[in-house]
Amino acid sequence: MSRSVGWIIFSIAALGMMFGVADAQDRRQNTPGQFDYYVLSLSWSPSFCETATGNASRQQCGPRPFSFVVHGLWPQYERGFPESCQVPPPRLDRRIMSSMLDLMPAPGLIFHEWDQHGTCSGLQPREYFDVVRKARASVKIPQQYANPTMPLNVTPNQVIGAFINANEGLAPTGITIDCDRTRLREVRICFSRDLKFRECSRGAQRSCRTETLIMPPVRGGRVF
Repeated sequence: MSRSVGWIIFSIAALGMMFGVADAQDRRQNTPGQFDYYVLSLSWSPSFCETATGNASRQQCGPRPFSFVVHGLWPQYERGFPESCQVPPPRLDRRIMSSMLDLMPAPGLIFHEWDQHGTCSGLQPREYFDVVRKARASVKIPQQYANPTMPLNVTPNQVIGAFINANEGLAPTGITIDCDRTRLREVRICFSRDLKFRECSRGAQRSCRTETLIMPPVRGGRVF
């Protein structure tokens, strides 16, 4: 067999394997309620507010101070994730949106998270946001990050270690850090569907590669 013919056969086989994997996932891709676990994403609000503009900035970065806020609770597959599982999405009642502003301090964020991620949970809006609240209540924020009044210089491993020490049962493989070139942006924690700490899948374990990060301080006042 010539090298060229052998390469063609190999390429066809490889494509078949790729499409086979895709088809296996596509049988439940974006099907509401069909997922393996959750990722709770906690955003460090002071980092967001240093770069945010427009409505998001006005809603979250006003006089009311925030430290960690809920970015979202995201259904995940062991490989990949669903999104926007109902198009158009069921309308989110504004009363439900308003009830979540203590954890997710921007109406636009709450509507977006329902449309893109909540619709994949298989839950009704009130049920989904109840799960968001329960997941957030399951995580204890380390004391040193509760209300810093000065910028903190941290490493990703220090942040991970602090959360592990503060939360019994949370393992290093169950938490990951998101950052930009200089700032800590998010802490992401993986939960089973019944809200127990669990290992994140390999794709969700991609972490911040910056060695030293800044956590900008919380603006003065009571922290939520």
